[in-house]
Amino acid sequence: MSSRSVAVLVALGVAVAFLVAILRGVSGERESRGDGLVPADVDRDTPVAQGDPLPADGDLVSWADVTAGRTGVPARALQAYGGAELAQRADTPDCRLSWTTLAGIARVESDHGNLGRATLGADGVPTPRIVGVALDGSDGVREILDTDGGVLDGDTTYDRAVGPLQFLPTTWEAYGADGDGDGVADPHQIDDAARGAAAYLCADDRDTADGTGWWDGVLTYNRSGEYARLVWAAADRYATAAQASNND
Repeated sequence: MSSRSVAVLVALGVAVAFLVAILRGVSGERESRGDGLVPADVDRDTPVAQGDPLPADGDLVSWADVTAGRTGVPARALQAYGGAELAQRADTPDCRLSWTTLAGIARVESDHGNLGRATLGADGVPTPRIVGVALDGSDGVREILDTDGGVLDGDTTYDRAVGPLQFLPTTWEAYGADGDGDGVADPHQIDDAARGAAAYLCADDRDTADGTGWWDGVLTYNRSGEYARLVWAAADRYATAAQASNND
């Protein structure tokens, strides 16, 4: 089996308990500070709204500042999602990935890098870093023994999902990217994480503007229908809000 296939299979079992905690809202340092989000009542193949085209001049900073005011997504996070969209569309134009899908995933996974005590910094790294539960086989979580010597997740016994987009070490090994151009692919850094997530969603020649392609991509990220409907709800909300800001 190829390393890419292994990465996909491993990703199917990632952080079930962590997802349940986010959906239900937990106390203490794992509590999300974002607004309420309810899974969308949509069918398996319903396409999600796409964001309007990003600025032709590539000025993502100004775009993010305006869009943040409408969507409630932090401007620094929006810069990462917009940059990942532009880069992925250049690599795989037929995938037609929108920043709204990346934002929807990040909302569910980490509240855009602001989960619990974490705060997303200007450098794109949450402080403290966001690390998921140990995948130790307890409480419905699949057991995944350590694969990276604890380099990414600090755990030398079991793997954990890490960063704003919650990558497993094996998945990051297959899809990790350097989104901020500093020569390092770091899943804890939101530009890198968004770029890696874009590549992951667009793998296998998916068209994410199509209902089937979008759902296939998001369900590969996490094999849960409720998870995908939460992402759908967030992405649709952001697309609608951003379009309103562009029409002002």
